[in-house]
Amino acid sequence: MPNPAEAKKILEAALLASSEPVPLQDLKRLFDGDIGNDTLRKLVEELREDWGGRAVELASVAGGWRFQTAPSFRPFIEKLQPEKPPRYSRAVMETLAIIAYRQPVTRGDVEEIRGVVVSTPIIQALESRGWIDVVGHRDAPGRPALYATTRTFLDDLGLRSLQELPPLEEIARTLQLEPPAAQPAANEPAAPAASDAG
Repeated sequence: MPNPAEAKKILEAALLASSEPVPLQDLKRLFDGDIGNDTLRKLVEELREDWGGRAVELASVAGGWRFQTAPSFRPFIEKLQPEKPPRYSRAVMETLAIIAYRQPVTRGDVEEIRGVVVSTPIIQALESRGWIDVVGHRDAPGRPALYATTRTFLDDLGLRSLQELPPLEEIARTLQLEPPAAQPAANEPAAPAASDAG
């Protein structure tokens, strides 16, 4: 069994070499079971502290542990990457927010909440990004697909769980929306559903 300093170097090398977050169970395999879970967690936490205050940090996300650029340095790194990340329409982001906060939901549920028809390209954009996936089917006529967010969604947002999502009101401000308004009274007609192009 390696001493703690050697074990941290092994962990550091494995995490720096990985392009994806690494779960603790995978890190444990580095030591052929010679290090217990509690010791491994302590070593990873110490490694995180060792990297504290640097341009790169060790972060825990849904998929495990990964090294990533500290938030204050991201604007500089973005200058080196001429390829801009994809920009998503308001319709895509609203659909994603509904799925994230109300999951699992059907396309019909999303349409009911948004008040507009959700076009196929919106769902396809979120699926191709790996942010949502079909997690089952509702026991209803037509057996509509139930959508939920994925571990990739959490990893891309730097979150460990859905409980770390910001409050819905903050999302509404980000999308420049009003917080959810009171539902219309039972005697008021609902607005007709429009359609999104994506």
